[in-house]
Amino acid sequence: MQQNRPDPIAALFAAVSEVVEAQKSYLCELDGPIGDGDHGTTMALGFRAVQRALAGGPATDPAETFRRAAAAFLDAVGASTGPLYATGFRRAAQRLDGREGFATEEQVLMLEGVAAGIAERGKARRGDKTMLDVWLPAAEAARGALDVDRPIWPAALEAAERGAEATGAMVASRGRAARLGERSLGHLDPGAVSAALILKAMAGVLG
Repeated sequence: MQQNRPDPIAALFAAVSEVVEAQKSYLCELDGPIGDGDHGTTMALGFRAVQRALAGGPATDPAETFRRAAAAFLDAVGASTGPLYATGFRRAAQRLDGREGFATEEQVLMLEGVAAGIAERGKARRGDKTMLDVWLPAAEAARGALDVDRPIWPAALEAAERGAEATGAMVASRGRAARLGERSLGHLDPGAVSAALILKAMAGVLG
């Protein structure tokens, strides 16, 4: 990636920050019944920090951009969601090491890295009523689309939307919502909803 070219990943994170900021109140409302009621505020804070960290100019390559994003998000959001996304961005960076561009293959590697990092850090699985119910199927759908030479983002978004909606019928077994047990049933997971919003913003830039 040349230094005098715009960084497409910086543009990606700017779009994500804008969407999360716009939906901050909604995400907090979702979080109220099953969490601390601050999910939207926390996510907006984290992505604003990422945007500031990337505003100084493009990194040398996509991996470095995601490492900057990881550090900025964790510095801004030290608890709960912060380590999850920071680890996701670091794993994305690892998968992008040695790549100079950010074409379709790199975008799939990024999605798989974020999903793997969140799973690793959170010790969660699909069906636990977490953001992984969005990230994992989205990454898998993107890889499946790439393998048959189809556009990845429509497939990823369809899987993400289904995953977020499905959390309403799940009982939480991870995170703060797990304290509620059966009382978490019937509520969408705010982390899953914000993940779907993030992916939609990404698709708006890359799709």
